[in-house]
Amino acid sequence: MDSSAALESSHLEPKLILIFSGKRKSGKDYVTDVIVDRLGEDVCGVVRLSAPLKQAYAQEHGLDAEQLASSGPYKELYRADMISWGEARRLRDPGFFCRLATRGAHQPVWVVSDARRMSDLRWFWANFPQQTRCVRVQSREETRKRRGWIYTPGVDDAESECGLDTGVDFHWIIMNEADAPSLDDQLRPILALAAEAAGR
Repeated sequence: MDSSAALESSHLEPKLILIFSGKRKSGKDYVTDVIVDRLGEDVCGVVRLSAPLKQAYAQEHGLDAEQLASSGPYKELYRADMISWGEARRLRDPGFFCRLATRGAHQPVWVVSDARRMSDLRWFWANFPQQTRCVRVQSREETRKRRGWIYTPGVDDAESECGLDTGVDFHWIIMNEADAPSLDDQLRPILALAAEAAGR
């Protein structure tokens, strides 16, 4: 563990970290919101790796951080450049955004809602090897299109969308589709593990 991470994690050591990944419009935020709602915010805190990236990018480029954090057209104007900027920052310091995102987390269960790169997973595996579990949220392309997804070159074929498509042995795969088993059934073992980790 690097010294800065050790200092930051010493007072907030989580009991369980659930790291979610998935394509745009697969429903990652919806699924993680359900988990937080079921467990309660006193037990479960959401860690968004993209939040400090957007804040830092907005500050450096004189942009509206609040609009960048939304899902509206403003963010789409800057998405490709923001991805490139973030990649350059990660090359210099792979754990930079992970450290920023987890700095204020204090609950026993962390839900990382938006892992996108192997470097994200490696940071959690290195710093919290016993607590980390990986979850993939999947939806068919037709479903994602109905939710507003439009294929964008430079975004949907970039590492930020494809970096975890292969090479990860996910603990759970959640199918976020109307014809899949109910979300309650799919989340039951995850919620049980989280409750156990939190001492409930």
